[in-house]
Amino acid sequence: MRIVLQRVSEASVKIDGCTNGSINGGFLVLLGIELADSELDADWLISKISGLRVFSDTEGKMNLSIQDIKGSFLVISQFTLFASTKKGNRPSFIQAARLEQAVPLYEYFVSKLKSVTNLTVETGVFGADMRVSLVNDGPVTISIDSKNKE
Repeated sequence: MRIVLQRVSEASVKIDGCTNGSINGGFLVLLGIELADSELDADWLISKISGLRVFSDTEGKMNLSIQDIKGSFLVISQFTLFASTKKGNRPSFIQAARLEQAVPLYEYFVSKLKSVTNLTVETGVFGADMRVSLVNDGPVTISIDSKNKE
């Protein structure tokens, strides 16, 4: 699994012109799922992002986690995170998980994130044509891959 995590002061997702999810303060999580992923990848990422200290304390230092600030999550499915641009100019998405694997893992990720953090978790709709708006706070943007645990 691969995520792009953005610290936001606000974020929302619209589908067919209607707001499907909206948060104030927290993380926008763009979540990509690949063929080799399992619930173990989701568990590792959830543990990592729930404790990641990238929110400012009273001295302006990034010392607080999303749980410390009681922030929220907006999780958006993003198969394009597994785009391969090796050949030509048209990306290949061959490593992205197919629907029958990706949807259950996406739903598992969202459900487990809610239960582990007890924070608000808003979502888009898997596979929908979405319009995501955000105000990146900082800006702070971090990419994390469960297969490359740095």
